Amino acid sequence: MKTELKHYTVEEILKGFVYNELEGKGLFGLDGKLVIQPEYQRNYIYNDGKRDVAVIDSLLKGYPLGLIYFNVEGSTLEVLDGQQRITSVGRFVTGKFAIKVDGREQTFSSLTKDQQRTILDTPLDIYECDGTEDEIKAWFQTINIAGVPLNKQELLNAIYSGPFITRAKAEYSNSNNANMQKWQSYVNGDPKRQQILEEALDWVASSQGLSIDAYLAQHRLDQDIAQLKTYFTSVIDWVGSVFIRPPDREMRGLEWGRLYEAHHGTSYSATKIEARVNELRADPAVHSSKGIYEYLLGGENQPQLLDIRLFDPKDKRIAYEQQTTKAKVAGESNCPLCALGGDTNKARIYKQDEMDADHVTAWSKGGSTSLSNLTMLCVPHNRSKGNR
Repeated sequence: MKTELKHYTVEEILKGFVYNELEGKGLFGLDGKLVIQPEYQRNYIYNDGKRDVAVIDSLLKGYPLGLIYFNVEGSTLEVLDGQQRITSVGRFVTGKFAIKVDGREQTFSSLTKDQQRTILDTPLDIYECDGTEDEIKAWFQTINIAGVPLNKQELLNAIYSGPFITRAKAEYSNSNNANMQKWQSYVNGDPKRQQILEEALDWVASSQGLSIDAYLAQHRLDQDIAQLKTYFTSVIDWVGSVFIRPPDREMRGLEWGRLYEAHHGTSYSATKIEARVNELRADPAVHSSKGIYEYLLGGENQPQLLDIRLFDPKDKRIAYEQQTTKAKVAGESNCPLCALGGDTNKARIYKQDEMDADHVTAWSKGGSTSLSNLTMLCVPHNRSKGNR
C-alpha cells in the first residue's frame, strides 16, 4: 500500500459538506470528491456534547487534530480514519450544535470573524493511502485500535461492506427509525454502535446454524435484506404476542432469538401467561425477574432461572432442632423420608450439616419459602426428591 502526506485546510475539507441528520452521518466533503463515511466506517458517535465540543475547542486553541487518513478510490477519496473529527467540525460549521466560549454559548455563525477563520484555516495533515481492498481494510482495523475501539460488528461491517451491509445499516443502525423504540424494549444496545444490527444478524444466522461472519459472507452482495427483516420482525412480533404486557425492563437483552427457535411452535394462552408474570414478579421468593419469561416459556420446569430465595439459616436451625427432638422421642430418623423406609437409616439421627432444607409443598406448586413450609431432609433424599 502506498501512502502520501497531503495538507488541506478545514475549509477545503468542508467544501460541499453534507450531514444527514436522519442517518446520523457526514456524507461528503472536498467539493464532492471526499466520501466522509464509506460503508466500512462506523456511524457518527461524537455527538454527545463532550467529544464534539472538545474537537472545536482544540481548533480554537490551535491544537492539532492529529493525523487523518484518506483512502484513494479511483478519482475520489474516502475517509479511512478521522471521520468523527471531520464530521464534528462539519456539524459545528453548519450550525448543528453550539459550544461555550468565555462562558457564553456560541454557534459558528455567532463567533467573531477571527475565530471563524481560526477554525477554517486550520491545516490538517492527511495521509492518502492507495492499496487493494484487503490492504485498506486491514489498515483500517489497525489504525482504529486507538480512540474509541471498533467493536466486533463495526469490524464485520468493514470486512463485509457491500449492498447488504448498506441496507442493513440503513434499517438497524438508524436511531431515527420509527421502530427503534419498540426494538430497544427487547434488544440491548446502541444502534449507532451497530448493536441492534448485530443482534438481528445473530438471530437469523443462529437459526441457520451459522456465525454472523458466515452469514455476512453468504449475503454480502445481496441487493435486499428481506430474509433478515422477516426473521427479526417474526421474533419481535412473537415475543409481543406471548407477553402482551408493556415490555418490562427485564425483558431487554434476553436471548429472544434462541427462545423463539425453542418455543415459537408452542401454543400459549397470553392471558394465563400475563397472570403468571404478575404473580411471579410479586413473589418475594423470586430473586431474578429476568428469568421469569424463559421460565414460563419452558413450562415452568426450570425454577433455577428464578433464583428462588433460600430458607433463612435461623429457620433451618429451628426446623432441624424441632425435627430432631421429635425423632429422638419417637426413636426414628430425623429425616422424615428415612423414617418411612426399612433400611439401616430408619432410626438414624443426622447432623444439621448432613441435611438440606426443602419445601414441604414445592415452591413451584405454591409453597412458600417460610418456616411453616420447611422440612429438613438428608442430603440424598433431598436431591432425589426434586420438584415433587
